[in-house]
Amino acid sequence: MLETQGLSKSFGKLAALSDVSFQVEQGEIFGIAGPNGAGKSTLFNVITGNYAPTAGKATFEGHNITGLSPDKICHLGIGRTYQIPATFHSLSVRDNIRIGSTFGGSHTRRVEDILEFLNLTSIADLPAKNLDLYSTKLVMLGGVLATNCKLLLLDEPMAGFSMPEINKFVDVLRSINKEWNTTIVIIEHLLDILINLTERMLILSNGSLLYMGDSNGVTADQRVVEVYLGSDYKEGDHA
Repeated sequence: MLETQGLSKSFGKLAALSDVSFQVEQGEIFGIAGPNGAGKSTLFNVITGNYAPTAGKATFEGHNITGLSPDKICHLGIGRTYQIPATFHSLSVRDNIRIGSTFGGSHTRRVEDILEFLNLTSIADLPAKNLDLYSTKLVMLGGVLATNCKLLLLDEPMAGFSMPEINKFVDVLRSINKEWNTTIVIIEHLLDILINLTERMLILSNGSLLYMGDSNGVTADQRVVEVYLGSDYKEGDHA
């Protein structure tokens, strides 16, 4: 569904991404992890058109999306969230999601369906500025779902959550994947959660691909342990 071939991005002399190639299959939940500054968010920004790559290309459903503007890429069916929750604070929860629906065109899922799916109906008329972190991130997610995306890119969506909130959000993602037939690529620092949620993942380090393969095998890779996890890592730790 999504493929990158030799994606690179430099900012002056800084190589934020170097020759990153991977594929995401339709219907899967695919994970991305790595140390801070590894290039994870830059990778999303290049795929979604926020940055033009220095080299390489990205294709979505066989179409070259390299160099397209973010709005055109979104209209093709790629939606994303950001590390810092972004909502229209003066608008209600319902209107925030309605904006995504309007952008998505006439074939979007109904706003009320999304509110119900995300358990936001009871607060639908509240201003988005009055919400807690978990609800704010659900509203941002709902706005993206309303664009009728086929591929959902999530940039550290569980940062700042408590464990009960993490568990609830994981259930939401599984439902989006299975019930809404939406492919998901997720960046996350909570490695054990990511291993449990995904079947395949890649690890970035200094802008380069360090590991690509089965999620269950990532903690056994000596390079990942040395570069990302540290020698003291044990199963059950959160990276």
